[in-house]
Amino acid sequence: MRKDNTNIDFENSIGPWLGKTGKMVDYFFQESFKSKNLDLTKEQMIVLKKLHDRDGLNQNELAFLTLRNKSSLTRLLTKMEKKNYILRKHSKEDKRIKNVYLTEFGKEVFEKTKPVIKNLIATMEQNISLEEKQQIIKIFKKIQTNFCLKAEHI
Repeated sequence: MRKDNTNIDFENSIGPWLGKTGKMVDYFFQESFKSKNLDLTKEQMIVLKKLHDRDGLNQNELAFLTLRNKSSLTRLLTKMEKKNYILRKHSKEDKRIKNVYLTEFGKEVFEKTKPVIKNLIATMEQNISLEEKQQIIKIFKKIQTNFCLKAEHI
């Protein structure tokens, strides 16, 4: 077996910068929620946001919209149900399907996240021009498309 001596400049590739930035965003979300006494994770906030936009989504739709597999979403929803943020009800049309709804408490919690999220976005976008922001989003979309195209060939 022949050894590949190709040098890889990983530190100057996009990957580690995307990963590190994602971890920093996650950390600051968590710390910001904690500082406002919100018992909430970023993942839970995303579910609250999706349900705020469209209450009563079924679990499959919610899994797709939050980019989660069904079993990890089920675990997340179970935690959120215990915190009284959401409630799951069987669909009247198909008892195998569960629809997810915000509770009144879940709606209150989501409203409390809005100023926190607004502040985080302002921090994240500080010193970044509108043109730079649009360019970053364009580049992220290209990266996502690259992975989607790659997934089609796996």
